[in-house]
Amino acid sequence: MSERALATRPFSPFEWMIAFRYLRARRKGTFVSVIAGFSFLGIALGVATLIVVMSVMNGFHKELLDKIVGINGHIFLQAADSPLTDYNDVVKEVAAIPGVDLAIPMIEAPAAASTTNMAFALVRGVREADIKRLPGVAANVKQGALEGFDKAGGVAIGQRLAENLGLRIGDKVKILIANGAQTPFGITPRTKVYPVVAIFQIGMAEFDNLFVYLPLPEAQAFFNKDNEASVIEVFLHRPEDLDAVRSEIDSTVSRPMIMTDWRERNRTFFDALNVERNVMFIILTLIVLVAALNIISGLIMLVKDKGHDIAVLRTMGATRGAVMRIFLITGASIGVAGTIAGFLLGLAVASNIETVRQFLNWLLHANLFPAEIYFLLRVPSVVDPRDVLAVVSMTLTLSVLATIYPSWRAATLDPVEALRYE
Repeated sequence: MSERALATRPFSPFEWMIAFRYLRARRKGTFVSVIAGFSFLGIALGVATLIVVMSVMNGFHKELLDKIVGINGHIFLQAADSPLTDYNDVVKEVAAIPGVDLAIPMIEAPAAASTTNMAFALVRGVREADIKRLPGVAANVKQGALEGFDKAGGVAIGQRLAENLGLRIGDKVKILIANGAQTPFGITPRTKVYPVVAIFQIGMAEFDNLFVYLPLPEAQAFFNKDNEASVIEVFLHRPEDLDAVRSEIDSTVSRPMIMTDWRERNRTFFDALNVERNVMFIILTLIVLVAALNIISGLIMLVKDKGHDIAVLRTMGATRGAVMRIFLITGASIGVAGTIAGFLLGLAVASNIETVRQFLNWLLHANLFPAEIYFLLRVPSVVDPRDVLAVVSMTLTLSVLATIYPSWRAATLDPVEALRYE
């Protein structure tokens, strides 16, 4: 009686021993073991792929947000009724609001930059004190310096734009706008030549190929904006306090202003990124689901193959619960082992994704991540523990659920029928 109780105690060593014996390949059960191996590989690859893809999508979101907000503000203020000639007063009012790190008045207008080549540029006029505090520019100057920016009368230019125009420090670049002086023959373009005093690299190809910074007084003169700013960009200490700071600005600034924020300007872009992330999660989950279905088919075949063994166990005193747990352990072991392997593989790849990209570029002699298309110079990756936990929990749940039906089939097998023709 004690032996029977020991043998049928839930998850006893006896049940684990039988379960692991069924996982090992034997001559008669080789096909079942092959299915188990494919199920293991499917779950491992599914978990690893999900972790890597979620990490890369998180990295894209973070990098793009950091780059966009690093060179653009969180909140943008524009004049509502009259030109923004009192920008200094507005900047003082905004800068005094708790949570505001920086408020920058600037001129912003499209133009053409040319040497022997010509390229479209977005010219920004800023003060030297402000550009030195601008997160995306000041910390990323690769050549030249921003010291004496106001007095030098030159420009700071993005690295990719400088490369396209063949510019180095000290070279001259011509800035051109169509809306120039009125003459008897019509409006003539306005041009002026400036020396390059600094070259910066933000790390986002679109921005490095677009922005040109001028001293604010020079930009006001060039664009006929005498003592005027076109926009005030506000940088916050905590971006999550955006709504509260917007309300405070609205009630503090004395003159009418049109106020927008980075979410409104980039809503379509980040919404598309979130949709893509969710769709990729759903699609890649199908890999795990297919592997879980393989566990079901493999266990059903195992139950059919081991019908005689099950009948013998039942006649020796093993309960239906014991038989069910044996096959539950067999199937769940595949899922757990595959999840652990995929978890480790996914973390390893996600943590070294840029190294993997460079190796594949070298191996295939191709550029698998062109900056012109993806905006970034490197593949970003941010492993979010919440995403990893969600992937692991989902996979373990599917793996356990996949074992329930085959295990129940094994437990309900009639030993008399199984041994009738033995």
